[in-house]
Amino acid sequence: MTLMQKFLTAAAATALSAGAALAEPGLIIDLGGKFDKSFNESAYTGAQRWVEETGGEYMETELASEAQREQTMRRMAERGANPVVVLGFANASTLEQVAPDYPDTDFVIVDAVVDQPNVQSIVFSEHEGSYLVGMMAAMASESGTVSFVGGMDVPLIRKFACGYAQGAKAVSDDIQVISNMTGTTPAAWNDPVKGGELARSQISQGSDVVFAAAGGTGVGVLQAAADEDALAIGVDSNQNHLHPGTMLTSMVKRVDNAVYDAFQAGEEIQPGVQVKGLEDEGVAVAMDEHNEELVTDEMQQRVDEARQQIASGEIQVHDYTEDDSCPALTF
Repeated sequence: MTLMQKFLTAAAATALSAGAALAEPGLIIDLGGKFDKSFNESAYTGAQRWVEETGGEYMETELASEAQREQTMRRMAERGANPVVVLGFANASTLEQVAPDYPDTDFVIVDAVVDQPNVQSIVFSEHEGSYLVGMMAAMASESGTVSFVGGMDVPLIRKFACGYAQGAKAVSDDIQVISNMTGTTPAAWNDPVKGGELARSQISQGSDVVFAAAGGTGVGVLQAAADEDALAIGVDSNQNHLHPGTMLTSMVKRVDNAVYDAFQAGEEIQPGVQVKGLEDEGVAVAMDEHNEELVTDEMQQRVDEARQQIASGEIQVHDYTEDDSCPALTF
């Protein structure tokens, strides 16, 4: 090989490596905003942790309407983002159509399964984590009534509610579980006023522990519980700090880790389905200085035992999304 050929080969390799280095991950944040103090914010926190630890950069878009879903995905792929992380089950059908048009782009969807060769799907065992906080709610309740406020009435949110009811009834067959959903459109994720109204209505019916799985709407639920001197349970992010003294716990869903891991993998992302559960702390019960005085030793012990029994298969928590039914709750 001549000196010139060696030079050209080295230059080509350098150009290729530079091109590869330019590939940045992308994050498409679902409706409700990245500071919803719940699902979206957890994802944003994971992305920021990746930036702080690696010094990398990423592309980000927040959806403002349903109509933006397809255009946003295509634009992100055409800008060269890789992988493109898409948040929320509502993006699944769009990604099914978009992913095949960009075979060289890796996509990751959180909270849904999309069966395409360039898509990694990440789902969580929300029913199992909700079972544990349901047990805590029943043990903490003095009235014998606990409640649940969901966001958009979809199978995923019923999965939370169903697990919660099963956990509560595992503690006491006589426990009453009230369940309400905020709405049937995506607006249900960002309506804290309606969330507060639902929580106050449930409290007026005797509920003294309210579990919110409603995105930004949940902020209103937690505030109402604090105002009415009831206990509340947060979701997705650790929300214990929002109202210390009335936050019994939070059912943490590690969306932050899912985003961080996807960004870290970069173009080495593996397609297929990943299920994050209790065993790898994909879902967990939040304990910290903000709720330690509310959680008794008995609660902690029973939750720890149940966690182990679920992991071993001794306790089977029914997943609403498997057959659209719930043995412990009527919707």
